[in-house]
Amino acid sequence: MAEKTNIIPTQTPKYKPSARIKVNLSGTAETMLQSFYARAKYSNNKEHKFYDSKAVEIVEKIDYDFSLAEGDSTMSDGVIARTLVFDELVKNFISENPNCTVVNIACGLDTRFYRMDNGRLKWINLDLPEIIDIRNEIFDEPERILNIGCSVLDASWVKNIDACEKVLFIIEGLSMYLTKNENAKMLEIIRKNFSGATVMLECLAKRWINREKIEKSIHKTGARFIFGADCFEDIADIAAGFRKIKDDNITRGMIALHPVLRLFEKLPFVDKISEKILIFESE
Repeated sequence: MAEKTNIIPTQTPKYKPSARIKVNLSGTAETMLQSFYARAKYSNNKEHKFYDSKAVEIVEKIDYDFSLAEGDSTMSDGVIARTLVFDELVKNFISENPNCTVVNIACGLDTRFYRMDNGRLKWINLDLPEIIDIRNEIFDEPERILNIGCSVLDASWVKNIDACEKVLFIIEGLSMYLTKNENAKMLEIIRKNFSGATVMLECLAKRWINREKIEKSIHKTGARFIFGADCFEDIADIAAGFRKIKDDNITRGMIALHPVLRLFEKLPFVDKISEKILIFESE
């Protein structure tokens, strides 16, 4: 993730574009389009477990070749499985903390707010300025959403967040593209500025590091898997000042997609290859 110092906190323009929006991105930034398309495509499956109406609505507004994403079932299944599990975890957190602030780091074109909104929470979308520019062109979002264009590694983004209640940080689809030191810096910024905050961090299983070729649409963007963790203990050195709540993974999301996988759920290798969602809080 490139360092950016220009911060763009914005309220989204109150109009909808009449023409398709041309998107020119590469590397990690481009992966957001693959994830977004996977959710839209899945939502049109009559057997869907969740329906992402926003993704379905706006996918046609984007001028981008989704042909590789269309045929990349490995990428798509992973995105949908983690969406199912993250939705469950985030919904439970909001139920317990209805006035919370949710900070969605590396938000891309994520639409979870529209599935989770209880009419009271605050939602912060954080991503690089060029991503937020695209988001602002596409979305017509309510006032309780604030979009901030800034690198997560530039600590000045925290000045835009006024949170008086419990804070949840969602970090989905990002840590695997950052170095160990960059992940450490991201977590340090959260710890120093948000006491008692909860973090839900998606991590690639360690055995998939440098094996991004299995997801053809991701590999074509130039993004590379360079970081992974199998449990909180694997990141204890870069998560100093946090305490573990629990280690989770996306296995139950995969089983929801492919029930036959339940036959293998208890086998040790399944946990070894599953993407993890590590949940912890700042002390």
